[in-house]
Amino acid sequence: MNLPSPSLFLAPRRVVTALLVLLSTCIWIAAVHAEEPAKATGPTPEQEAKFVATLTNATLKGRGCGVKEGVLGPDKEESYHIVSVAKVGGDKWVINARFNYGGKDVDLPIPALVKWAGDTPMLILDNVSMGTPNTYSARVMIYENTYSGWWTGPNHRGLLGGVIINARN
Repeated sequence: MNLPSPSLFLAPRRVVTALLVLLSTCIWIAAVHAEEPAKATGPTPEQEAKFVATLTNATLKGRGCGVKEGVLGPDKEESYHIVSVAKVGGDKWVINARFNYGGKDVDLPIPALVKWAGDTPMLILDNVSMGTPNTYSARVMIYENTYSGWWTGPNHRGLLGGVIINARN
């Protein structure tokens, strides 16, 4: 009498064992990930406070250059003074900047969105009028007392970057 090989009986056991190991691994992974805390979707209050402190009574001092037809123009020294920063709600903020206009210092409230990439705020201006009929757009990243970005206005655009100087640094 020919009996089936013992390995034929072991094969289903191996398959069942492998399936049980796979199932227990999946359950373990699901349990581990279920215990992970939910990640915050926006900035923390501490990050927003740091952003406000960095830009309050601050001077952004650096260089900018125009960009025309993909060619960088010469660097020019530039300086901007920010009096204060205030959150309006959600991503909406007001940047109170001081400009010299007609020989007088004028404070202008500039509406901006602030989006966050992790711990880094990005100022977003889209077609904002700054007291003139012209509108401007910009993207400016703020990180560790530095700024860097891009801007555009009527018939011109450029890059900018520099350091942020205030009483804290």
